[in-house]
Amino acid sequence: MRQTKGSDVKRRLNTPGVAGLLMLSVMILAALAPATARSAPYAAMVMDARTGEVLHSRNADTQLHPASLTKMMTLYIAFQAVERGEIGLDDMVRITPLAANEPPSKLGLRAGQQIRFRYLIRAAAVKSANDAATAIGIALEGNEAAFARRMNATARAMGMTRTTFRNAHGLTESGHMSTARDMSILGRHVIYDFPQYYNLFSRVRADAGVRTVNHTNRQFLRSYRGADGIKTGYTRAAGFNLTASAERGQERIIATMFGGSSTSARNARVAELMNMGFARAPSRARLARPSPAPAFAGGGGTRNTRASGLVSRSLRPMLRPAPETVPAEALLLANADVIESAVTEVLESETARAPEAAPIPPARPDEKAVASAKAPATAPSEPEVVTRISTSGGRHWGVNVGRYNSRYQAERVLLRVALNEMSSLDGALRRVRQGPRGFDANFMGLTRDGAELACTRLQARGTSCFMIGPS
Repeated sequence: MRQTKGSDVKRRLNTPGVAGLLMLSVMILAALAPATARSAPYAAMVMDARTGEVLHSRNADTQLHPASLTKMMTLYIAFQAVERGEIGLDDMVRITPLAANEPPSKLGLRAGQQIRFRYLIRAAAVKSANDAATAIGIALEGNEAAFARRMNATARAMGMTRTTFRNAHGLTESGHMSTARDMSILGRHVIYDFPQYYNLFSRVRADAGVRTVNHTNRQFLRSYRGADGIKTGYTRAAGFNLTASAERGQERIIATMFGGSSTSARNARVAELMNMGFARAPSRARLARPSPAPAFAGGGGTRNTRASGLVSRSLRPMLRPAPETVPAEALLLANADVIESAVTEVLESETARAPEAAPIPPARPDEKAVASAKAPATAPSEPEVVTRISTSGGRHWGVNVGRYNSRYQAERVLLRVALNEMSSLDGALRRVRQGPRGFDANFMGLTRDGAELACTRLQARGTSCFMIGPS
């Protein structure tokens, strides 16, 4: 009986249907095992965006593949270049073969095609287009290597100590690494350094010139209350990454996650991280904006900074050194000849108009400095002599720190700049001037020297600035 049963089982196993089923099971198991082995490492960081305080971290300093989170830096430098006058939003950019041949996700640009710079920004921010990101880097620095150097210099200035960029798009490349902490720092800079452009990251769709593109993060933007950005990323080596931000009332949280297994799993985990952040963050906190990163030139490009009024060198000769305080007597004696000449000219003209007046006796040598005070009482009227020691033009100069879409944005920028540059802008008046193309943010009531100094210091901080002369 046992032999009969064994023979029967053996016959069943040898049938084509059973053998095929076993083979299929083995193939499924073999496929699943490598997939588990290839899963990307997990890392996370939750930050109070207002203060930079870390509310949660896990493997936050582990260097991993950032994927398209890289494009936050590409876009940061693009915003910086527009503000500094390196390139205009409506400048035409010619697409190189390198940019056109980037793999998806892409806008579908062709080599030799020309497109406005603003559309490249939209495509990189909303669709995460690799061809657009590469085109931005080449447009600004001439080649990908030079742009990567500029990216790394900017990252170091921000305090991103464990990040190295090799390209503008984030596709996997040897040495192209970052961390959850560094990407959270970068996201915070994007939010606070360029609030006038940050709305790009919350657009569910956008016109990218050649076509309308949909946001890669639209599911999270639609499902999580208060979400308004920032950037997704995916490669096989990285997994599903996301740096997200949301604002509820006076609270703003940034959460970064590396290594998700799918879009839905990543969004669910980031939602948990954001909830954790809102639960742990204080309802009120003093805003401590990060200091904007200075602009760096990679040196490999051919594009020159446009003449936009930025002060790059002194327009006037350097003042000669002078004593800190000059006594009034010494000043009068030093200008005695000038004063005497002016007094004589005025008095002669008065004498010519009034011939009946008594002649004016010549002044004694020791009275030259006070000749006007010694005029005889018989003169028709005592002339007033005004001497100008300075030719700076008075406090009729100003500086412009940008043009914005709304009065509110312009006033916010003026307040931020005034707080960051109190020494050179002390006493200046904040003025918002509405024009046909937007709202100009101006500081008025400066001397020419003061305006030059303010622009030089603001430019060193990476802030756009040009002087406004007396109207």
